Amino acid sequence: MIRIFQRPRIVASRCVEFDHCRWNGDMIGSNVVRALKGYAEFVPVCPEVEIGLGVPRKPVRLVASGEGVRLVQPESGMDVTERMRAFSDRYLDAIGDIDGFILKSRSPSCGTKDVRIYRSPETAQVAEKGRGLFAEAVFSRFPDMPIEDEGRLRNRQIREYFLTRLFTLAEFRQVQTSERIRDLQAFHARNKFLLMAYNQGELEHLGRIVANPDRKAFAEVVQDYRAHLIAALHHPPRYTATINALMHAFGHFSDELTPDEKTLFLDTLERYRQDRVTICPNLTILRSWIARFGDEYLGEQTFFTPFPPDLVEVAPDLSHEGREYREVAPEG
Repeated sequence: MIRIFQRPRIVASRCVEFDHCRWNGDMIGSNVVRALKGYAEFVPVCPEVEIGLGVPRKPVRLVASGEGVRLVQPESGMDVTERMRAFSDRYLDAIGDIDGFILKSRSPSCGTKDVRIYRSPETAQVAEKGRGLFAEAVFSRFPDMPIEDEGRLRNRQIREYFLTRLFTLAEFRQVQTSERIRDLQAFHARNKFLLMAYNQGELEHLGRIVANPDRKAFAEVVQDYRAHLIAALHHPPRYTATINALMHAFGHFSDELTPDEKTLFLDTLERYRQDRVTICPNLTILRSWIARFGDEYLGEQTFFTPFPPDLVEVAPDLSHEGREYREVAPEG
């Protein structure tokens, strides 16, 4: 079945694919952000421009002091810490419904980690590393949201985990606004295998919540469900839990398959267990059986397509678009 995805609403650093607003007038490229533009609503922001620093501008840096970390502009001696904190609070208060953040890596305002904090405005000595001031406010205000920087999203595993959480929470936000318990029950049913792969214990707890034996009001049920959904997705799935979900799906077809088909699947699963292949071959086999046997229940499971397939990137060394190294016979 073709899945229709809800469009997540994402706050993004404006200098990443949206505007030439870095301190030197540059714009940062990101394949992930570029691809997501067709599937998400972006809310771009440049905190440094918003507090009046302009483009181009003299660089700012984080500096350790007796009063905590300060955001200063070494060349002018200007301290813009309070301006940045005031803007961050005001902006995040007014942002409305958000499903995630993609921020500029290592920026003194937006960096999510590994931002240099210097010993003084003038020195090149780094006292420690931390988060940018705007990013710190984001993490404080939205600790449960998917928050990443464009640099880390180049890593396939980080990217797929981020996208899975992003699109799952976007869909859940739509369920919240529906105020219908049957929509929550349908959401839970569609995400059963995904939650099984992420956290079996939370899956069971979420099942009890959605059953609602005490006939609680929808607002109370959905609030409780959201808290445990966030907990279930808090860590990436372990490969052993993913194998468990794959085996549960395999069980739907085991009586219909030939011995050779079963052997193919189980051998491929063992190769995944040994870290010799990715999960993709097993998912492809299961998808083919879903289509062959018309299994509507599995066909609706988000586990098989947690985010739009167009957002999946092929590694450069595997892409047929790259340089070919086949030996070419000399002419003549």
